[in-house]
Amino acid sequence: MAVDRVREFRYWQNLTPRAKRGFLSLKENAIVKDGRIYDKNGNDRSDFAELVLKTTDKQRKALKAVDELTAHEIENGGFVFAFFESTKTMKERFPALSQSDMARLMFVGTYTGYVTGRLEFDNGRKINKKDLEKLVKMSERKFRDFYKKLIAKNIIREESDGIYMNPSVFYRGLLKDCEYDLREYQHTRLFRKTVRELYEKYNGRSLKQLAIIYAVLPFVNFKTNVVCFNPTEPDEDKLKPMDLTHLAELLQYKDTTKLRKALEGIKLDGKPVFWLPHNVHDKRQRRIIINPRVVYAGPAKSLNAIKVLFN
Repeated sequence: MAVDRVREFRYWQNLTPRAKRGFLSLKENAIVKDGRIYDKNGNDRSDFAELVLKTTDKQRKALKAVDELTAHEIENGGFVFAFFESTKTMKERFPALSQSDMARLMFVGTYTGYVTGRLEFDNGRKINKKDLEKLVKMSERKFRDFYKKLIAKNIIREESDGIYMNPSVFYRGLLKDCEYDLREYQHTRLFRKTVRELYEKYNGRSLKQLAIIYAVLPFVNFKTNVVCFNPTEPDEDKLKPMDLTHLAELLQYKDTTKLRKALEGIKLDGKPVFWLPHNVHDKRQRRIIINPRVVYAGPAKSLNAIKVLFN
């Protein structure tokens, strides 16, 4: 916590001269060990003084931003890291998966267990094959085909104690704790509660629309959530936003209008998942920005600037 200067001054004013001298001596010679404060003679004086975090205005603003990011993560059900190869389409990476399969995979990924990677319900109970079939809401025959694809492409694997997600596809936990080499991949936060709500809403004929979220991940700039040709560029002034026509080509949409309607049709609590503002330099072109309640990998300080676009 930051130092309360008013409280500190009032407390100092009420001290006796002897107590003030004792405090000044302690301040000069204090020894801190295991969170306790000792004077030069080794006496525990923790009841007389305490350690506080002394922060500058700049540091306080940074801490506030981090708190807001944490609140954002909690509000949207926590997140799972989604991995991809920058500017390589998901279709290139998983050619055997259909658009609907991609949406289902994104949904399944939200059940990745913390650190272990085992598919689990939120209470920690493992998800078996039958549980997974019920979760994705598929017929037995269609689920069997979908499950076979995930196994064949090493997206999931079966073990005696459960089903495990490949950590290069989805991972939950501190990245330093992951034993898999992920250096060749980029990653973003995919929010679990949000994705599940969208899957519940669009599971059916509209499921292909939902797959677009997963499909655009390799092209989303971390700081701005703008779909770009050069998404890993750290300098925002050098970003090259991708227009709707080029995105349609990448996602193999023959009709740009159809893609635009699909993007605009995805709503979260009545608000858009994709915002398509006109290019200020060419009104015939539209840019694509994704709602940070679904996907966000940027720093805390940039979050509010993006969130306001979807309020």
